[in-house]
Amino acid sequence: MRSPSKTQQAGPGVGTPHPGSRSRRQPVLSRRRWNWRAGASGVGGLKSRAAGCRPVDWPHGEADVGHIEQGLGQALRTRPVPLSTEARLRFLLATHRYSTQKVAAVLGVSQRTVQRWVTKKPGARRPPGPLHLRAIEEAVLARWQPRIRARRRAQAEAEGFVFHTRARFGFAAAAGSSDDPRVRWITQYLPGEVARELFVARDAGAGEQQQMVILARALGHAYFRDGGRRAHGLHIAFSDLEFADFSIG
Repeated sequence: MRSPSKTQQAGPGVGTPHPGSRSRRQPVLSRRRWNWRAGASGVGGLKSRAAGCRPVDWPHGEADVGHIEQGLGQALRTRPVPLSTEARLRFLLATHRYSTQKVAAVLGVSQRTVQRWVTKKPGARRPPGPLHLRAIEEAVLARWQPRIRARRRAQAEAEGFVFHTRARFGFAAAAGSSDDPRVRWITQYLPGEVARELFVARDAGAGEQQQMVILARALGHAYFRDGGRRAHGLHIAFSDLEFADFSIG
């Protein structure tokens, strides 16, 4: 197979172009309609869509919270989550009407333990351990801006979103030929169908690999194959994901 053209090789950059990129064109955030669901539906259609990506050379292990999960979470919030343990405990107390008993029930510890964490008495305060810090973080994330998160999710599923990433992209053709993968910057509008599939996969407990399959297939169709108008039979896969940003609205 012939190597992709210069238009294919260089994803639209944001800010300063990557040193290895030859393209200076700006992001094209096209909102053209395209047949995303043809022949399959939901997460169960991942393997049946021949026009999707071919995941190769992906790591077998999946992080508990990957770049995609972090990017989705940040896109759904309008204010940053408190960073310090003290601020997070204050938030949990305020959410539960300053009841240490209710906060203890949420975190699975005794009321006395929570009281030791938040007391102002000199020498009586005890910091939470690593497992407790993780439980506090998860409790805060689950309760932070629930209405705003629901509204922004609905907006992304209805209107789509802009996906911006830097990762290693490679190509494979139906005949078996391929191009060596390289790092690319890509900024691309993706429709609401992709947002819905990502959220459904996340709610079902999908890991980073499965989420990358969804995004690779979507980018293959919308960006590399220009909505099905070129490069028919070209499949993409990407790895070494450095970051994943989602812009909603």
